[in-house]
This record gives sequence, C-alpha cells and structure tokens, in this order.
Amino acid sequence: MKRLPRRLRLPVLLAALVLVAGTAASATRIEPGPPRYLTDDQGRALFLHGFNTSGSAKDDPEHLPWITEDAVQREYEETGTNFVRFLIQWQAVEPEQGAYDEEYLDAVAERVDWYAERGYHVLLDMHQDLYGRYTSPEEHSGNGAPEWATHTDGLPVARQDMWELVYLEPGTVRAFDNFWNTTGKHPELMDAYAAALRHVADRFADEPAVIGYDLMNEPFGGSLQGPAFEAGPLADLYRTSIARIREVDQDAWLFVEGQAVGVNWGLPSALPHLDDPRNGEPRIVYAPHAYPLPMDLGEPYAGASQGRIDAGIEQWSNSVRTTAERLEAPIVLGEFGLDMSGEGATDYVARMLTETERMAAGRAYWSNDHDGWGPWMDESLAPGPLAETMNRPYPRAIAGRPVEIDYDPEAPALTVRFTEEEGVSGPTELYLPDTVFPDGFDLAVESAGSRAEPESADWDGGLRILSVETDSAEPGTEHTLTVTPE
Repeated sequence: MKRLPRRLRLPVLLAALVLVAGTAASATRIEPGPPRYLTDDQGRALFLHGFNTSGSAKDDPEHLPWITEDAVQREYEETGTNFVRFLIQWQAVEPEQGAYDEEYLDAVAERVDWYAERGYHVLLDMHQDLYGRYTSPEEHSGNGAPEWATHTDGLPVARQDMWELVYLEPGTVRAFDNFWNTTGKHPELMDAYAAALRHVADRFADEPAVIGYDLMNEPFGGSLQGPAFEAGPLADLYRTSIARIREVDQDAWLFVEGQAVGVNWGLPSALPHLDDPRNGEPRIVYAPHAYPLPMDLGEPYAGASQGRIDAGIEQWSNSVRTTAERLEAPIVLGEFGLDMSGEGATDYVARMLTETERMAAGRAYWSNDHDGWGPWMDESLAPGPLAETMNRPYPRAIAGRPVEIDYDPEAPALTVRFTEEEGVSGPTELYLPDTVFPDGFDLAVESAGSRAEPESADWDGGLRILSVETDSAEPGTEHTLTVTPE
C-alpha cells in the first residue's frame, strides 16, 4: 500500500505537524544499542537489500509478477541487490477451501529458482490490500483473500477515487471483522489462513533461498484498531501461524508487521512479544513499512517539507527500535518508496538507505515495477535514477558481530567493523559496484587495532563481491575492513 486513507490520517495529523525538524545522518554507523541480526547457516550477520516483486502481481490473472529471469539478472547488474520480498496471495494459494493450487506454487518456485541461482534471499510475502477482490467483484479493487473466505454480509463496497478509502467501505470493514472473528461468526477463517501459510512453508521448507515468510501484508483491523487490534486478533493470528509453520519448517525467519494505520507513519506499535517454538534461538523479524505522513499528504522531500519528513523518519526509527526490542527481533523494512518523478525523490531514497544502515536493518523498496516508482524507465529495463541511488556498496554478510558500517559517498570509502564471534564461519562479503570502484579497489585490514593481512581475499568480478576472511582470533577481537577506490 503506497498511501493511506485521508480520514485515517486525521487522528495523527496534529501529532505529525508538531514534530521538531531533524536532519539526515551523514554516515551509516550503527547506532548504540543491542541490534539483532538475521543470520545464515554459517552464523554470519546478513544485510538484506532489495525490492518488492512486485505490485504487478496484484492485478495479474495468474497472480504472478511481471518479471522474467533476464529481468532478475538485470536487477542484480544495475542495483546489486541480494534480497526480494516476493508477493504471493491467499486467493492464489487456496482458491477453493481446503484445495491448494500446486501449479501456482510451482510457478512461484520457478521464479524463486531464478533468484536462488544469483544468490538472493527470498521472502515470500502473503500480500493483501482491501482484504481481497471479492469484497466487490465488479470493482476488482483489492487482492488477497479468496472468494470463499470473503463475508461482507451484504454490505456495500463502492469504488473510490483514492483506492485506500475502500478500506472504510462498510463491506470491506465487515470482511475484516469476520476474518478476525470480532463478529463471532467465522472462527474458522484465521485457522484456514494459518493452514495456508503452513502449506506454503511445507512446499518451500527445503529451498535454501527462501529465508522466510511475511505472515500478512499491512494488517487492517476493520472496526477494531490500535492496541486492542494488535495485541488481540493480530497477535492471535501470528501465534497460530507461527505454530503451524514450525510444524513443517524449523529454520525459516518469520516476519511480522504491526497495523498499517499510523505505524507506517511512525506511531508506536503495540504488537506484543511473540514466542517462537522452534528448536533453537527464536527467528522472528519485525518488518514494518515506512511512508512518512507529510509525503503521504503530497509534500515533496524538498524545502521546508524536508525537515518535517526527516523528523517523521526519526520518529519512525525510534518507534521501530522500541517495538523490535520488545519483540527481541531484528528489523527489516518491508516497504518504502515514492514516485521517482517527484522533487527530491532520490534524496529521500538515499536518506532511507542511510537510516536503515544506521539501524542495522534490512530493506525492500516498493517496488521493482516500471510504473514510475521503480528502478526502470520503461519496459526495456533502461535504468532510471532509482537504480543508481540504490546501487551502493554494502556488506552482504559479516563474519561476526557488526559494530560499525560506514559508507561515505564523498570520500568514497566503505568501512566494516565487527567482532569475532564463536561459532561463526566463512568470509565477510562486500558488494562493490563499478559506479563507485570503476578502476578497482584497495583493501585495508586491522585486527585488534593493528594493521593485518587477511587470511584470504577473493574477488568475483562478475558479481562484484569481495570475500574477506580474517585470521581467526579470540571471541571479541575486533576487525576493521576498509575499502577505497584505486
């Protein structure tokens, strides 16, 4: 969802307007605190940078995105991403109650393979907007739930000039209320949804590229909003879904979001701590979205508006950290984006890239379509300004506990500082785009404060990945890698 209903914006409008203007961070150092990380099977901390794939799946008759294998390759070449939030839908997974569409899942698996062959981590996102298309079949305005799970009780759903306002239509509200069973009429729907997630997890449990599942896109509570919704039905759905997925997949990371209304703008979430019954450390990820309120109201990232938007980003960041600490979870920004033709658009994207790096968070831009928001100028996949902005150096994996990630585009230089951790193996992997390092690079290594030689440093010119292994040392020993252009 790119923007939210104006009537739903009003309760937080005054709060947003009294924020004190902030400024963008000039570096990408991880801020103090105990950030948590997604890790791979070698124990390395992962930094996920990518796109949503894609908004086009919402309207496609087969519920699949526009992409081709060549387009996946093109995305890597132009932006260096290692992560994709891949949209799937309940109506596609389970078009008839209790009957799962294996042909659809085979088509998803084919596309997952395209990403897997290029080293991507794939997040399967159970997407919905406006509950689903069957709240008002003649309007076809939503996506998500199948017809058999849509119960509007005969209440109307009219098309609106602003599609988000359809959330407030009586039939849409009632469909959500029946799903969450706040009406007391349909206790079976949340169980069926969790069972569908279990089936998807069972299908992809042995696919290493699938890093996890986003349990519901931008949850909306119908007539129940705020803490009562997040700590009530939403948390219940998450607990049920987590338990069902863990019956078939002990390794996946499970991504959860708070309600979209308010939380996307920066208001605190009331989502409670969620237990993970897996054998081992919990693998719950907090995956909020970010659409600052001034921009949602049409303001550009320029002039006086820029200060208000920066202040909103700071508020969002603080709220996200607070929720992540309560959840004891790493952070991945599941959606952020804007129309790239707007004033200050690339500056805003760069600001959000800096913010997520400062938070030690992953991110997925909305989306990789060629609709004016994405990285492509048109269907020829000619790269636009977003592609250049997104294509920046970063560590894909760090073989220890990250302490600092500092990318200075003015110098330019990428610095990665981390401490040795017991049980972590493999190299630290750095993505170095040719736009920043056109003629090669110099690598400097410090271990325990002294200049050192790496145990190994391997360069993959095709992927533009520098893999660096430091000499093993006692846990807690600090290593610093600095890469500068030749």
